[in-house]
Amino acid sequence: MSIVMIVSIIIVFVVLFLAVITTSKAYTYKHTVDPLDNNQHLNEANEKDDEPKNA
Repeated sequence: MSIVMIVSIIIVFVVLFLAVITTSKAYTYKHTVDPLDNNQHLNEANEKDDEPKNA
């Protein structure tokens, strides 16, 4: 019974260690965003925002 408990605790610590390592790597990852130059949909949205609104 004690061997099962020791193996279970070891597995829990290994899973916890891997989760901490994965989360740490995720926070240090440098995310990039593609530029929005020449985006037709963005230009149309800006034109609609520039139009006067009838209240």
